[in-house]
Amino acid sequence: FMAGIGSPVPQDMADIPHPVIGYVGALQSLRLDIPLLEYLAAQQPEWQFVFVGPEDDQFRASTLHQFPNVHFTGSKNISELPAYINAFDVCINPQLINEVTIGNYPRKIDEYLAMGKPVIATKTEAMALFNEHTYQATTREDYLTMIAQAIQEDAPALQEARKAFAATHTWENSVEAIYQAIQAVQ
Repeated sequence: FMAGIGSPVPQDMADIPHPVIGYVGALQSLRLDIPLLEYLAAQQPEWQFVFVGPEDDQFRASTLHQFPNVHFTGSKNISELPAYINAFDVCINPQLINEVTIGNYPRKIDEYLAMGKPVIATKTEAMALFNEHTYQATTREDYLTMIAQAIQEDAPALQEARKAFAATHTWENSVEAIYQAIQAVQ
């Protein structure tokens, strides 16, 4: 994803004004909070919300499609995803908290941070790893406040810190950490 920094804006986003709040991934009602997204779009009509990924039936039927500030791009090839993230001003991970998501490792947070983007995500245990580099919301009002704060605060130094942090989350580093943990208990 880091190679996508500086990618040109995808053609289907070229006419979308800023700020752009974006999500990349499968749009599944089992995992994502549709009422939260509807609330955000209604409360902040000047923010543009872009969702990149395939939609399940509940997303396709949601009122999100009725908002002029909500845009769905559909599925994209994985090689195209960095260009979309690069075009976002803020990235979100509006997870529901349930049996399916509670233990998830939020890999997309690494992808967002690798591109230096400010991230607002639902606070979960797994998100504790990202405390210093993300905004973590527990309420829909938190999302509103934190997105506004992220837009206002974003700066090159924060972007570089996010990228550096994400660069430590390689498979090699993960395997080494597992190995060290095993060694510590033997």
